[in-house]
Amino acid sequence: MTTFYYTHPSFQSHDTGSGHPENAARLRAIDSVLNRAEFANLVKKEAPRAEIGQILLVHSETHVKKVLDSIPDYGIQYLDPDTPVSPGSGEAALRAAGAVCAAVDAVFAGVANNAFCGVRPPGHHAESSHVMGFCLFNNIAVAAEHARHKHGINRVAIVDFDVHHGNGTQHIFDKNKDVLYASTHQHPWYPGTGSVNETGVGNIFNAPLPAGSGGVEFRAAMSGKILPAIDHFKPELILVSAGFDAHKDDPLGALKLLEEDYAWITRELLNLAKRHCGGKLVSALEGGYNLTALGESVGAHVRELLLAA
Repeated sequence: MTTFYYTHPSFQSHDTGSGHPENAARLRAIDSVLNRAEFANLVKKEAPRAEIGQILLVHSETHVKKVLDSIPDYGIQYLDPDTPVSPGSGEAALRAAGAVCAAVDAVFAGVANNAFCGVRPPGHHAESSHVMGFCLFNNIAVAAEHARHKHGINRVAIVDFDVHHGNGTQHIFDKNKDVLYASTHQHPWYPGTGSVNETGVGNIFNAPLPAGSGGVEFRAAMSGKILPAIDHFKPELILVSAGFDAHKDDPLGALKLLEEDYAWITRELLNLAKRHCGGKLVSALEGGYNLTALGESVGAHVRELLLAA
C-alpha cells in the first residue's frame, strides 16, 4: 500500500484576485516539490466532487445554497472581507470537500495507508452557516462526519496545526463527544477563538502559543496536551488540518516553525494512528502563504506519510 495525493485542476480555477494570499500559486509550489523523484511512489488521485448530502452533514442547507448561488458568472465576488469567489470557485469547493471524503474511503478500503489532500479553498474557518477566512465549506469536518456515517465508526480525532485557530471546526463539533478537536495556534490572533477555556463537552483541546513561539514550544504543547489527549481518546481515524502558515517565513503569522517540526508532528500522529486505527490518517491543506516554505513544509509532511505507508 502507499500514500494517496488528491488534487484537481479545478483548484487552480478558484481565482481570488490579484494580491490575495490564498491563490493558485500555492498548489503549484506544492506540486513543484511533490513532482521530485523522491516522491515517485506517491499515488496521485483526482479529487471527486462531494455530494451535496455529504456537505449537509455539517452545513445548513441555507449555507450550501447561499455559497453555490453566490458564484458569479464573471469577475470576483466577496462573500466577506477575506473570502472571494469567482466562476470556478463552486467546482473547486465541491472537489475540495470531495477529496477528503474520497481519501477517507481509500484508507478504510485498505487501498491506501494514508493520504494528503492538496485542496483549495481551505476549510477550517467555515462554520455550519457562515463562510469565513478564505473558507467556503469545512472540508475536514465534512470528511469526519462522512467517515462516521459511511464507515460505521464513532471516534474521529481532528488535529489542527495551522497558525490560525480552526474556529469553524470547533464550532461544528463542540457539542459532539465523539469527535475530538485539538489545535495549536498563535494566540491572540485571527480569528480570536482558541483559548484554553474553550473545552466543548470535554472534546476540545486548545494549546495556544504566543507570537514568537518556535519548535520547542510547539513540540511541548503537542507532547504535553494534544498527543496525550488523542492517545486517551483512542480514535478510529485521525484527520489533520494541515496548515503550514506557522512556519517562520510565513507572512500571515508570527510563529517560528521549521520543516523539521512538521516532519516531527507528522511522525507523532502516524504513531498514534498506527496504535489506535491501523494507520488510518488523512490530512488536508489549510493555510501556508510563503510559497517556498509551503512547498518544502508539505514535502516534509508527505515524506513522513510515505515512509509510514
